[in-house]
Amino acid sequence: MPQPDLLLIEDDEAIAELIVWHFAREGYSVRQTPDGEQGLILAEERVPDIVLLDWMIESLPGIEVCRRLRRKPATANIPIIMLTARGEEEDRIRGLETGADDYVTKPFSPRELVARVQAVLRRLRPALAGELLSYADLKLDPVAHKVVRGERIVNIGPTEFRLLRHFMEHPGRVFSRAQLLDSVWGQDSDIELRTVDVHIRRLRKAINLPGTADIIRTVRSAGYALDASNSI
Repeated sequence: MPQPDLLLIEDDEAIAELIVWHFAREGYSVRQTPDGEQGLILAEERVPDIVLLDWMIESLPGIEVCRRLRRKPATANIPIIMLTARGEEEDRIRGLETGADDYVTKPFSPRELVARVQAVLRRLRPALAGELLSYADLKLDPVAHKVVRGERIVNIGPTEFRLLRHFMEHPGRVFSRAQLLDSVWGQDSDIELRTVDVHIRRLRKAINLPGTADIIRTVRSAGYALDASNSI
């Protein structure tokens, strides 16, 4: 199962340390900042799997951080859970309307917070929970490391598997080569951008079995997307 990448934006040092400790114990990779502006930079540098976002933070309110994350294509689909001492119904509704996926009022149980994060990830990022991914006639099992198209098993290499899993977690979304490098190979990778094209070709060759349509769309000057409408 992949290690979920969690971005915590929280300026209460004691709460931040508690959250980091509990999620690290559960196998999460956690990045943390007390600053809203810095949180936006971290989210763009490496798109996290989920964001825990305090309402009242330094430099930029959490509600504005949430709004800006939702505006940018690269971060628009990140699951966001708001953390706040503001428990009034009007504030909760405002947070959800701004784009938060869930809302946790302080004080909270760390175990409950972990459970809420896992519930959101199961719903929005099923591969991180080890659940089967499906798109069109493709099925991907992240635990068994198995891909099936229609009724036929697809023989696929490890890099192509990670690439396909990323596409299947975000069907229809266009990713640039640089974004794919960061998400699939990792930000510290020295691999050249054109290497992405090589692996896209290998992925196409693996999943485009005889009699099936090409569902990987090439978007000129932009990148690639998993798009079943490409075959229409």
